[in-house]
Amino acid sequence: MLRRPKLNKRIRRSLLLDSPARGLRALAIPKIKKETAAPETLGKSKLEKETGTVNDRIFEVLPNYGTVENAKALPPLATAQKFKLASAAVFDWAAYPFNGTLAAIAQAKNDPKEWGQGWGAYGRRFGASFADNGIGTYMTTAVFPSLLKEDPRYYQLGKGGFRRRAYHAVNRLFVTRTDSGHERFNYSESVGNAVAAAISNVYHVPSDRTASRNASTLGFLILYDGLSNELKEFWPDIRRKVFRKQTP
Repeated sequence: MLRRPKLNKRIRRSLLLDSPARGLRALAIPKIKKETAAPETLGKSKLEKETGTVNDRIFEVLPNYGTVENAKALPPLATAQKFKLASAAVFDWAAYPFNGTLAAIAQAKNDPKEWGQGWGAYGRRFGASFADNGIGTYMTTAVFPSLLKEDPRYYQLGKGGFRRRAYHAVNRLFVTRTDSGHERFNYSESVGNAVAAAISNVYHVPSDRTASRNASTLGFLILYDGLSNELKEFWPDIRRKVFRKQTP
């Protein structure tokens, strides 16, 4: 009876390496692990990631651009980023029904009388309202913050009692951060809205080109920004307690 010759270890290793299966296993490409985004950036848009903000819609509807949650300091915004924030707010889908409602109220009051009634008059009122708010936003969020090196973002206080936080929201109308991280008077808010009110004389009827109408437009724009700040400040609390959502 013939015996099968024994193979030494070196020959056996060579035969194993020569086998097709062994060769394929040797050439197998290692699995590449997928990189996962950090929890704080998951679900955020490109604009939010670039600016360190969160557009956590207030009551799931109202735009909330330029809001900073849980951060005391961020890198300064470039001029292009300030204009992107302004554009996002001006042309957000919610701006159209908002300005449409303001136009409907003016239509019901027949204000101004020179425009009369009808769809054409409603269109002019809608355009005027859209321009008032849009120009105001560009002036206070992009144009003057870029010229004066101011930070247009709203930094939530997030902690403390109601009075302290409500005061903080109103105070941001008059005090802002500069691009260098210091605080000073908020020139962009007051001067920007004043310029927006002055520009509105171009498209309002002659009878509306008065100091009182300009003052009321300026007051409305500042009041709107103040209410917006209050909602930005307390929305996270409402979101957690009413909508049971811990994160945006």
